[in-house]
Parts: sequence; C-alpha cells; structure tokens
Amino acid sequence: MEVLSAVNYFSVFLTLIYVFVIATFIRGWAKINRFKVVGNAPATMVSVIIAARNEEVLIGKTIEDILAQDYEKSLVEIIVIDDHSTDRTSEIIRSFADRGVKLIVLNEPNALNSYKKKAIQTAIGEASGKLIVTTDADCRMGPNWLKTIVSCYETNGYKMISSPVAYFEEKSVFEKMQTLEFSYLIGLGASTIGNNNPSTCNGANLAYERDAFFEVGGFTGIDDLASGDDELLLHKMAALYDKKIGFLKNEDAIVYTHAKPTLGDFISQRKRWASKSTRYKDKSVIILGVSIWLFNVSIILNGILAIIFPASETVHFLVFQLIFKLGMELTFLSTITKFFRRRQLLVLTPIISILHIIYIVYIGIAGNSGKYNWKGRVVK
Repeated sequence: MEVLSAVNYFSVFLTLIYVFVIATFIRGWAKINRFKVVGNAPATMVSVIIAARNEEVLIGKTIEDILAQDYEKSLVEIIVIDDHSTDRTSEIIRSFADRGVKLIVLNEPNALNSYKKKAIQTAIGEASGKLIVTTDADCRMGPNWLKTIVSCYETNGYKMISSPVAYFEEKSVFEKMQTLEFSYLIGLGASTIGNNNPSTCNGANLAYERDAFFEVGGFTGIDDLASGDDELLLHKMAALYDKKIGFLKNEDAIVYTHAKPTLGDFISQRKRWASKSTRYKDKSVIILGVSIWLFNVSIILNGILAIIFPASETVHFLVFQLIFKLGMELTFLSTITKFFRRRQLLVLTPIISILHIIYIVYIGIAGNSGKYNWKGRVVK
C-alpha cells in the first residue's frame, strides 16, 4: 500500500503542475491585446504562398478569397506551388494566371521527407515581397485578412506573426469536438507567445519577413522532418529575434479550414504534428510537454488502481485530478471560444477533457515512433 500511496501523492504533484501550466496559458492569452487596425492603409509588398497537393476541390475558392482582399493589388503577389499533384490542381491554378497568380510546379526526381518545406523554400526564393504570408490550399478568409496582418506587422515591427486558425462548417459532433480541441491548441500557442516563450503556431496562417527567413537559415537543420514548416521555424525565429514574435488577436485575421472527417485522418494528422517534438531545443518546452504527458498517464494509472482497489483513497485522488483538469480547461477555453465566437461548444468540454487523457498518452508515443501517411505519402 505504500507504493499505492506514493503513486497517489505523485499524481497530486503532477496535478498541481498542470494547474500551474494552464494558469500560465490563461495569463499569456490575457496579456495579448486585441489588435485594432488604425492609421493609413498598409503599404508593404506581400507574397502569399500556398503549397498544394491534390487540392482540386478547394484550391479555387482559396485563391478567390485572396484575390478578393481589400489590399492594394500591386502590393500582393500570389505564388502557388503544386507539390506533385495527380489531380486537376495545376490546371485550376493556371486558370488564374491572367489575374496574376503564379504557379510553380515542384519537380523533385529524388524522394524527400519534407516536400512542403521544399515547396515553401522554393517559392520564397522567387518571391518579391518583403513579408511572406503562408496559408493552406483548403483555407478560407475574409476580405480584411491580409490588411489586418500587414497592419499588425507595420505597427509592431514583428519578425514573425502567428495568426488564428479555426475550423468551421462542421458536419458532425466529432468535427465539433475537433473544433473545440483545435481552439485550445491555437490558444495555447498564442498564450506562449503572450508569455514571450513561443512554442507553437500554425502554418495555415503565418507571416514572417523574407529577410528574417534567410537570416535564420530557412529550413536548414529541420528540412529532413516532414512536419515543422511552422513550429520549428518559429523556434528558430524566437531564438534570434527576442520579443519580435507576435500573435494577432483580431477576428478579421482568422483563417478557416475544416476538421478531419474520420478518426483515422484525425489521428494521422496529430501524429504528424507530434513528430515535431523530437526536434525541440528549448528544454522548458520539452519539460512542459513531458509533464503534461505524465499528468495524463497518472490519471489513467489512478483509474486502473481505483478499479482494482475501490475502497482505497485512490478514488478520491482520481476525482481530485479530474475536477481540477476540467475546471482549468473550461476556464481557459471559455476565453478562447469567446474570441472565436463559438462558446456554445463549451458543453463538449467534459467529453473532450476525458477523451483527451487517452489521446495525449497515445499521441505522445505514436507521434514519436514510426512513420505515418500524409497526402498519400509515407513520411516520418
């Protein structure tokens, strides 16, 4: 029983760490002021870059949204890289040539592990914009998207700007659950930037200076990993440009995309995202990730012990963990969903909070061991 007691008290220690971590997220998000576009119209030359592979269904709508931006047309360059598509993606992109959209067809004879980084770096090499803005081929955005990003850049002088991404047009409860969980991730990344310790961002809505990209060596050193064109680049930028990384808290800057329709697609995506953690150099980020993983492991372990020893104090420790976990996550999510105007999704928080325990433990292992499928390719 001494072992059982030790496990229980260690779980309390992990719970307190988790409460502290989420409290820092809440604080970090609160520290980011809502950005307001003021003053003269932005005047920075911008290159919008999209890496696309087999995106014939949505790529046309994405390009139309970018062409419809309320931004001086002579200051916008749109470059789309077709990453070895086998559908009509290139054909659709070419149909916009008379409207100034530039197509680059990636033609790599040798197999790569990171085609997306190669695509983006190739486009940046040919870009003429001072500010690079990346998004994905299946995203939608409002007419003030670009103007808001550039205004933030000109006002604050950031070297990199992470902007919000949200899911929309959900077709099932499963997709709504993903929307809530994804909002948590976006808020988490924003809060770490607010605390001046950037850890994560999303390449579907990311902006950075072209010169800064080359000054940090681009994707050199991380180009052998399939994922990480956003997060690992963020770490390189943050290491060189202290306090020059910003999160754009403005609804007009939100980019919208879709949740994964199946559990298999969802797991594959999250394994890809988790694979980036093998390249984290910031020890504080690594310690943070391991602590959260151990916290969730301890909940599972306490759950098992509570079944085996129903009369023990383990049941109380398990309830203690679950209450604090749900309470802190609900508090954090309430502020994030308010920003995204999706507070009605908070009713799903208890379900997400429980499922997340198993998900975090599994992805923490699976995402750092083995290969996964991405865009019809097996990568690692």
